[in-house]
Amino acid sequence: MAYTIQDICKGTNENFFLIAGPCVVESRERCLEIGTRVKAICERLEIPYIFKASFRKANRSRIDSYTGTGDLEGLEIIAETGARLGVPVTTDIHQDSDAALAAQYVDILQIPAFLCRQTSLLVAAAQTGKMVSIKKGQFMSPEAMLFAVDKVRHSGNASVMLIDRGTTFGYQDLVVDYRGIPTMQQFGVPVIMDCTHSLQQPNQPAGVTGGRADLIPTIARAAIAVGADGLFIETHPEPEKALSDGANMLPLHQLESLLITLTRIRKAITE
Repeated sequence: MAYTIQDICKGTNENFFLIAGPCVVESRERCLEIGTRVKAICERLEIPYIFKASFRKANRSRIDSYTGTGDLEGLEIIAETGARLGVPVTTDIHQDSDAALAAQYVDILQIPAFLCRQTSLLVAAAQTGKMVSIKKGQFMSPEAMLFAVDKVRHSGNASVMLIDRGTTFGYQDLVVDYRGIPTMQQFGVPVIMDCTHSLQQPNQPAGVTGGRADLIPTIARAAIAVGADGLFIETHPEPEKALSDGANMLPLHQLESLLITLTRIRKAITE
C-alpha cells in the first residue's frame, strides 16, 4: 500500500511510521539497495515508510570527514530513490539557501538538532511549503520546542513534525527522557523517536563520533510503548564500512525482526 505524507502525518494508518535509510548518500546503488530492502519489510508489516539520507553532512568533527557525493548529485539520488520506490523522501538542510534547493527534490525538509533555534532556517524551510521535521536540540527541553513549531506555523506552514534525539548528558553521552514524547504531542504534531542519534557518544578523542547501535532496539521498544507516532532509524548493510556514523547504524539484516517486535508492541497498546 502506498502512503502519502498526509496519511502518514495525520495518523490515518494504525501503525507507527518509519523514517529510515543510510546516514548520508554514498552512492546511487547503495541508496537503492537500502531503500528497496526497507520498503519490502515495511510493506509486509504495513508500516508507512519514508526514505532518508543526508545529501551533505555539514556538521562533521574533522575537516577530513566524508560529507557526501556533491549537493546536486546527492539530492538527485535521493529523489530518484523515492521515485523508483514510490515512497516519500526526506533530507536535512543546514543553511537558508538549502531550503529552496532541497525542496525541489524531497517531500520533507529536516532541521538538524543543533539548528532547531535558527529562526531564519526554520522560516526558509516553512516558506517552501514542504513539510518540516525539526529535531529537538540536545540542549532543549521538550516544552521549549513549541517555539520552534510556532516559527514554522507563523510562516504560513502547518505541516510540522518533531523528532526527539536525546538530551546531552555530560560531554560524551546522551540520555532519553520519554516524557518528552507526550509533552511534544500536545503541540498537535507527530512526534518521532530518533533511535540512532539518541545513542551517539560525541566528542571522542579520535574526532569520530561513537555510539551504541546495540541499544537501538531498547530505545525503539520504549518509544513505541510510550506512544511515539514514528521512528527514525539509520541502517546500513555494512555499518563497519559506512562512510559516516557507522557506529550508530543498525545492521540492515536486524531491521525486520526489530520491526516485527515493534508492531506487536504497537498492537498491544492500541487494542
